[in-house]
Amino acid sequence: MRAFARRAGGSKSVWGSLAVLVLFAVSACSTTPDRAVSDRQLRKLGESDQAVRARERAEERLRGVARAYADRTPLSLGLVVVHDVCVPGSGPGWFFQQKTDDYKVVCSMNITAYYGADPRHMGDTLDGILTAGDHDRSGPTGSGSPIPFTHDDHGKRLVAYYRGHGPNPQGPQAPEPTRLTVSGQTLTWDTTRGGGAPRQLVEEPYAGLVDDPPVSRVVRDPKTVTVAAIRKQYGLVFKLELPYSDYYGVLKNGRTRTE
Repeated sequence: MRAFARRAGGSKSVWGSLAVLVLFAVSACSTTPDRAVSDRQLRKLGESDQAVRARERAEERLRGVARAYADRTPLSLGLVVVHDVCVPGSGPGWFFQQKTDDYKVVCSMNITAYYGADPRHMGDTLDGILTAGDHDRSGPTGSGSPIPFTHDDHGKRLVAYYRGHGPNPQGPQAPEPTRLTVSGQTLTWDTTRGGGAPRQLVEEPYAGLVDDPPVSRVVRDPKTVTVAAIRKQYGLVFKLELPYSDYYGVLKNGRTRTE
């Protein structure tokens, strides 16, 4: 009996050790790797002259895309929200390679633009957006043009639906379509048809973004304009979301990368 107790005790000790090892491994996998730089270093690198110049170029490029929709389509630009962040690179990870393992700091930016449109001419508005994309695609810059939406099969059926010439492209029982996504750009809009369902509206910009440059920079242009005000003026709101784009990085070997 005592021998069995000794064996049982030894087995329990082994399982206890294994449990500790498993917990240790899980902890290592779930713990965020150490930062490559301190907050002070992050701010210093994010405020450098090279970072500022790269930031200005990135913002101008993204704003140019937003302006292209206002210049080439029936949409009227009402509000632009810029979000710009600089994050520290990763410290030494144990098991998994991190995207920022080779960097001290990486800065990226995105823009969300809000436009007004006439809900009585939704089909013409969408057709104008797709036509601008068609022209851009056939131009000298091709796929690098700012407006990627075109009269592909879905685009044609979407325009026909809003003009009353065809069924809902998403199916007879599907809700009203309110989104197009191509090449990282996402275009959404207010619903225009009732059908008994509550109207789905483009929401106000997220209010939780922190403005603390260069770690997190938020710009609203114009500052006081709201989505509700755009809707009141035009009747309908479109929202264009451009994806985050890395525009500046400092490698751990001291070299820099810019957009």
